[in-house]
Amino acid sequence: MRNIYIYMAIMFGVTYLIRILPLTLIRKEIKNVFIRSFLYYVPYVTLAVMTFPAIIHATDSVIAASIAFVIAVIAAWYGASLFQVSVLACVVVFVVELMPLPLSADISDGATQKYVAELPSDVSEADIYVEKIEGISDDFIKGMDISSLLAEEASGVKYYDAAGEEQDLMKLLADAGINYVRVRVWNDPFDENGNGYGGGNCTVDTAAEIGRRAAAYGMKLCVDFHYSDFWADPSKQMSPKAWADMSGANKAKELESFTVQSLKKIIDAGADVGMVQIGNETNNGIAGERALSERLQLIKVGCKAVHEVADERGIDIKAAVHYTQVDDAAGIKKIADGLSSAKIEYDIFGISYYPYWHGTMDNMINVLKDIEKDYGVKTCIMETSWPYTTSDGDGSANSVSGDGLTDYPVSVQGQANAVRDIMAAAVTAGADGVFYWEGAWIPVGGNKSANSSIWEQYGSGWASSFAGAYDPEDAGKYYGGCSWDNQAMFDFDGKMLDSLNVFKYVNYGAVGKKLEIISVEDAIFESPIGGELIIPDSLRVTYNDSSCKLPMAVEWNDDDLAAVDTSTSGVYELNGVGTIEGIDGSFDIKGSVRIAAINYIKNPDFEDEDASMWESYFEEGKDPTDIQNKAADAYNGDKAFHFYRADKFEFDMSQTITDVPEGTYTLSAYIQGGDVGSDSDIYMFAIVDGETVKSEKVELTGWQQWKNAMIDGVDIKADSEVIIGFHVKSGAGGWGTMDEFELSLSN
Repeated sequence: MRNIYIYMAIMFGVTYLIRILPLTLIRKEIKNVFIRSFLYYVPYVTLAVMTFPAIIHATDSVIAASIAFVIAVIAAWYGASLFQVSVLACVVVFVVELMPLPLSADISDGATQKYVAELPSDVSEADIYVEKIEGISDDFIKGMDISSLLAEEASGVKYYDAAGEEQDLMKLLADAGINYVRVRVWNDPFDENGNGYGGGNCTVDTAAEIGRRAAAYGMKLCVDFHYSDFWADPSKQMSPKAWADMSGANKAKELESFTVQSLKKIIDAGADVGMVQIGNETNNGIAGERALSERLQLIKVGCKAVHEVADERGIDIKAAVHYTQVDDAAGIKKIADGLSSAKIEYDIFGISYYPYWHGTMDNMINVLKDIEKDYGVKTCIMETSWPYTTSDGDGSANSVSGDGLTDYPVSVQGQANAVRDIMAAAVTAGADGVFYWEGAWIPVGGNKSANSSIWEQYGSGWASSFAGAYDPEDAGKYYGGCSWDNQAMFDFDGKMLDSLNVFKYVNYGAVGKKLEIISVEDAIFESPIGGELIIPDSLRVTYNDSSCKLPMAVEWNDDDLAAVDTSTSGVYELNGVGTIEGIDGSFDIKGSVRIAAINYIKNPDFEDEDASMWESYFEEGKDPTDIQNKAADAYNGDKAFHFYRADKFEFDMSQTITDVPEGTYTLSAYIQGGDVGSDSDIYMFAIVDGETVKSEKVELTGWQQWKNAMIDGVDIKADSEVIIGFHVKSGAGGWGTMDEFELSLSN
């Protein structure tokens, strides 16, 4: 029940008008029978008109309201006062809502009865394998962002269950165990002529409608305010057009007002709001503000607005902040420190975690544990995903092709395994839950030229051409279709994938009907020049049942092995036959072996914990160098040698190497960075027995603009001492990373 007591008070106030006054008139012995009858029945007609709307608004149950209404009319007929009828209606509603009532599986748009999905209570037999997650709670958030839904439906997209029957997406999600949906909100994603920017054209009205529909199926809503007119992420946090010229203080007032009014509108539409994000991936800004003090003030008033609405409506709504780049543990801690110092009252520290971008799960778990322990707030994974195919469904390039991913197979089972493991990591970290990002964003058709007009009209692509004026550097250049269709949990035709059911299976597990091979380890090997050729006689196999670890035994072709020349560098093809114990048949295996020079640099990629072989020398001030664990700043892997300082600096980093065989060598490494100033001096060097050789000067041009520094013809004699490294002279604020050093014999 929601506001029935308010409606009781209103009904008490009109008691005199609809009951006492007509009876008083009757006592004056009105002669006209028609008028006397009309006045006698006025109380009951008025009571019926007032009571049922009051009850239906005050309860979520149509059944409870109907029963209360009938009983109220009967009581009134027999002379009960309006006060007595109102109290009786409250009692009936309370009792009926406590009773277990049958629910229909099909819900019309106008119904208010919530659908309850039938979920597993034991291990299931299914078309996918899902390992049970120990310790997962019943209220663990199993969420999905479906922001593009209305644009998809307007574009003609339909969704189907596993049997191929068309279904409301909300029912499919509820039946799959999803209990929360997430929807982004943009302030004004339209140009001056009302043309939508795309990406779902996500407005407050969009969130209200999706939230209303989700509530009917028992799912709560997370409102993701971007505080922008289009996409907000670490690379761009553009101010809404209407706020562009506002000062920080005025923008804070406007943000607070926008949050309050929008949230009330969404709740009034019938959405069951449980969480509200104040900004989206706000590492570097929010609502066009980049200065830390301004950003923190906006986040503070946003959280305050959420709590004010929650208190006013008597609803438990969590205020969440949202950041990405969790692979940078030090950076996340710095952000949390800033929130704490600013005394921002928030409930959930949310992160994005995409396995192919954001480092290891172990690091992510540790970061989330530290956030909860050090700052006393809960955590949640607000975005994640994994591709099920490398194909593109609409002729518009995908954000992540799936090629080269190794953590999980790019398959339906691989997608299920990835999501299951991310949920398990969240449980281990003590997080509230996980949201899968845009799991229903699929193509509106397979032909790019035919799709373009649909994307433009309904906003079902990631961006339309109309967004170009607002976002000229991204949408203005690369607007197009869905960039996420290969990571959805529906195929290109809208049929649900088996992986969608991972959400309902994780509590008890699911056993597949048949053991199947998902992928076999790539048979790509490397051996040093002059070394012994060692080729493994087995390969790792990934099965649909992740608990199965049976290897594949491989018998390599003798002629192929004999053709490998280990005296010089080269690449050789290998063929073999694989077999698996207990599985009938054999498998043709193709592989390769690369004969490569030995790299004499220790820990050349900084991935090993022991980095003591690397040294750094600087003359004054704070050491500008460290080993950074941040995959986005590494050339390969997760770690790289990092440098930064707010004031100007100069340093040498190096490694001393001995026992290098005599010969002519090539030294190389990768470096990226920026803001080093016009007087910078950056080069790689090799010192052999006191003689120094330098590379050409390296110009750093920006993030992930990797430069391959190289020195050819480094002559090394037997027993020489070799020192290799980089010299960096930088202006104030210069930054960069180095990775993948190599010292090897020249060909």
